[in-house]
Amino acid sequence: MSSSQIYTRTADAASPVRKMAHVNSYVYAGEAAEKYEKIIDNSTTQASEKSVSTFALDVDTSSYANTRRFLTQGQMPPPDAVRVEELLNYFPSEAKKSQRMDNAPFAVDYEISSAPWNADKVLLRVNVQAIDVSAKAAPASHLTFLVDVSGSMNAADKLPLVQKSLKMLVGQLRPQDTVALVTYAGATAVVLEPTSGANKTKIDQAIDNLNAGGGTAGGAGLTLAYKMAHQNFVKGDINRILLATDGDFNLGVSSTEELKSIVKREREKGITLSTLGFGTGNYNDAMMEQIADVGNGNSSYIDSVREAAKVLNDEMGSTLLTVAKDVKAQIEFNPSRVQEWRQIGYENRQLNREDFNNDAVDAGDIGAGKRVTVLYELTLTGQKTSVDPLRYQDGNSVPVPPSVDERMDELAFVKMRWKAPEGSTSTLASLAIVAPNRVRSFNESSNETQFMGAVAAFGQKLRNNPAVQKTSWDDIASWAKNGKGADDAGYRAEFVNLVKDAGRLSK
Repeated sequence: MSSSQIYTRTADAASPVRKMAHVNSYVYAGEAAEKYEKIIDNSTTQASEKSVSTFALDVDTSSYANTRRFLTQGQMPPPDAVRVEELLNYFPSEAKKSQRMDNAPFAVDYEISSAPWNADKVLLRVNVQAIDVSAKAAPASHLTFLVDVSGSMNAADKLPLVQKSLKMLVGQLRPQDTVALVTYAGATAVVLEPTSGANKTKIDQAIDNLNAGGGTAGGAGLTLAYKMAHQNFVKGDINRILLATDGDFNLGVSSTEELKSIVKREREKGITLSTLGFGTGNYNDAMMEQIADVGNGNSSYIDSVREAAKVLNDEMGSTLLTVAKDVKAQIEFNPSRVQEWRQIGYENRQLNREDFNNDAVDAGDIGAGKRVTVLYELTLTGQKTSVDPLRYQDGNSVPVPPSVDERMDELAFVKMRWKAPEGSTSTLASLAIVAPNRVRSFNESSNETQFMGAVAAFGQKLRNNPAVQKTSWDDIASWAKNGKGADDAGYRAEFVNLVKDAGRLSK
């Protein structure tokens, strides 16, 4: 398991305090602590030495909402709480032009501009937009709500918010959908047997009657939830567990690796799992993200009723309905065009090159209508590189065989593999990224690229990445404001204010 970090939070502290006593791959900081997986930022790679980037797509968004929670409460987030790709993927796409990749259930568009934080670099944005599915056409959903009702959930931003959030989802259910409700504290209980979505009053009453108290036997609760999910299982429909908790498991099976083992085994039987994180002080982000990834589900953090509405109402299709599973991307950079490349984010989604063709390797899943953004910082031929040229090689790029001369207008080549939701064999699609005659300036680029560039700079700056050391918070806010676009839901305007909050807190 990757090491995780635990941070204390105090009412009057300006920033988290990190303790350095390692126990079982975690860093402990007392009873009131939050756990985050350690992230090492991607480094710059020479295309002449390694030209291929391979990774699993990620559609989680919990890091953005959690980061927002820290900032709105007057604290800078711990750097390891910030996963840049989850910040990028939080916002609904405003890009209109996209090219369907063969028969894939998604389309792709890309854009190249100068990098806003470094005039000697280029920014490559690739958007993957999944097809949408109407609520009427979606298969039935058989959901098992697994709710933590232990003593640690006895706070206004925990169980009461869980209840409001789940009732929003119940309001979207159709008669063919079903819900079961399982709780766990010191013991586990089936509060509601599988019930039709037509009986919303009964489901809401069961949710309203929940009370918090006792220990946290999360492992036992998970086992009971899977038992109920199997009882209600319908092949070809959506069969998913929604785990609502602060992640503070302290009785029975509680280690992340043990929980992942359970979730992986059940995933192979057709039952997926998503996590809904709540609360402050002892939030276990590391566990919540990892078991959702293994469970072919989503990891979301609910910090407000508004966020609950976004995740469980506005984006219910992408939250529940998978249109492509085990989605992997592999981007090969043309070393005659690209001298260096650096992927921004996706650090804990990296794969070996050989994993791309190995269908046994688990990867990310894309829900209906979901947009995924991938960003690279590039150094093109003729631009200033980060490292000195090698003494014993002629030039900065490898020789190109004559047989591929016709491909010299390509900057990169994108390949993607995915499986159908019920499939076990992957399908391949590809797309060439053509080098532009002129790299447009960042200010000339589309709203989507300008806004995503601002989000990437924000995430990197929160992580203290030296790539944006000279970039100011005011710069980032200006870029985001210029790229805000229509912003019907107001999420992008909210982001501009968060950047300003970070600027004030950093002084």
